[in-house]
Amino acid sequence: MIIRSFARAFTPPFLLLLLLLLGVTCQENKNQQFINSCGDIHNITLPFQLQGDPSSHTAYNEYFTLSCDENNRTVLNLLSGKYYVQSINYTSFTIRLADVGIQTSDICSSFPLSSLSDFFNGAVPYSIFPIMMSISSSTVVFLSCENPIQSAVYVNRTGYCVTRDESGNGYYSYVMVGEPEVALWDFPDSCRLDKVVCGSSPQLIAARGWNVSWLDLNRELAYGFEASWTASACNHRYSYSDIKKMTNDFRDKLGEGGYGFVYKGKLRSGPFVAIKMLSKPKANGQEFINEVATIGRIHHVNVVQLIGYCAERSKRALVYDFMPNGSLEKYILPSKGELSLSCKQIYEISLGVARGVGYLHQGCDMQILHFDIKPHNILLDENFTPKVSDFGLAKLYPTDDSIVTVTAARGTLGYMAPELFYKNIGGVSYKADIYSFGMLLMEMAGKRRNWNSSVDSSQIFFPSWVYDQFAEGKNIQIAETTEEESEMVKKMMLVGLWCIQMRPSDRPNSMNKVVEMLEGNIQLLHMPPKPFLYSQLAMQPKNGIDISLSNLSGACMDSLTCDISGR
Repeated sequence: MIIRSFARAFTPPFLLLLLLLLGVTCQENKNQQFINSCGDIHNITLPFQLQGDPSSHTAYNEYFTLSCDENNRTVLNLLSGKYYVQSINYTSFTIRLADVGIQTSDICSSFPLSSLSDFFNGAVPYSIFPIMMSISSSTVVFLSCENPIQSAVYVNRTGYCVTRDESGNGYYSYVMVGEPEVALWDFPDSCRLDKVVCGSSPQLIAARGWNVSWLDLNRELAYGFEASWTASACNHRYSYSDIKKMTNDFRDKLGEGGYGFVYKGKLRSGPFVAIKMLSKPKANGQEFINEVATIGRIHHVNVVQLIGYCAERSKRALVYDFMPNGSLEKYILPSKGELSLSCKQIYEISLGVARGVGYLHQGCDMQILHFDIKPHNILLDENFTPKVSDFGLAKLYPTDDSIVTVTAARGTLGYMAPELFYKNIGGVSYKADIYSFGMLLMEMAGKRRNWNSSVDSSQIFFPSWVYDQFAEGKNIQIAETTEEESEMVKKMMLVGLWCIQMRPSDRPNSMNKVVEMLEGNIQLLHMPPKPFLYSQLAMQPKNGIDISLSNLSGACMDSLTCDISGR
């Protein structure tokens, strides 16, 4: 039944955590405070503003702009719906919202105009800025049924008004309140799901059991539900003129990425920063959104710190802590005269990267899948502490989503997990990042690219060659190393081979497990199955992409992202 399939798409985490379309501006910025009022909502200030205010103080004004309707009530437009703003608490970072269709004066015609289905049917465009909001509410489901239901679980609306469909036929209208797995899965086959909305806290139901009338429930819906915006995601916003001053008119270019240039800058307070200008045609705004929406909420020693951003007309910039030792890439294959890292340093860096990726997966209220783990995206500070960077391809998912939806392959060829291309291997999950980390680990341990067409054909795919050496009982001598360093290298290679297994189920269960393997006794590490080339499996390509990595050009295997993401 279509209705039931639709209902099962609403998993509990999505009902508790919604990606709302709001920009972010720190309210600590006291120099940019604009106070307005509408009806009962007074002193409207950052991050909100009232429509008609000539000042532009948010990155995406339309998503933080409140309007005042003809009845002098404050309204927030969210996706395709409208909500009355019942209150705003700037101390606790909360806003209470009620659907404009809910009326207390005429409960017969009181019916929500918006639905949570808007959040799951493609209504969230890719060109806006998602900021997480926690919703403290119960799930309220409106049903239309052909036959009456004899159950206290369903609140009957039919007794208050005549309900008829477009053909004039009468039907029975009910409302369910409760936990998502109950409210969205267990309703009779003769019923049609009309709306799924947020109610206020379920204390009313808890206090009265199921002895609740439509009058009581309507009053609760009119009170509204509470949402809290993420204050920790705030960074100080800079104007384009600020960016020009910081970079001394963009004189010191540090490098070039897939979406623009990176410049060295200096804050007025003294510290140096790295400023990424998103200026290339590929920079359609989505990578900017992804970066601030993900990295803006993270604070971890092994993840690069976002300091601020610029969003002024077509100008987009991201301001980070400056990493004086650049990216890991140049230390894997150091040019003549460049500093080479010791095996001990490489090993410590691998541990730091593993911890950083593990934090993305399990350390936040949402799991963050990076989808582009590679040497170019690992930055090193003055102490060679690694920092995971570049979240342009990252995606946010609920923490208990083991399998996630990815509409197109994304990442850099040579580091992308095979499940992004091929069916029947397994679903896409955090294990795609584990695969990418494994490819990175092999390159770090061997100090060479995993793919190298200039060497003997038996070594074109480095991990396969490494496996064969281990299987034959041979030691791999990368350089002049001590016995301790040789053991570190071997351990990194063994862990890397486990991480790049073709099937996700064969890889380590988590990045925390990877850290445990790297830190543990090498004697406890068993040989994994031999890693296969993609082209060795006769499988149907996924998303219409047929790629044999054995035929890839060297340019596409390099540090710049090959854009096959379909965005």
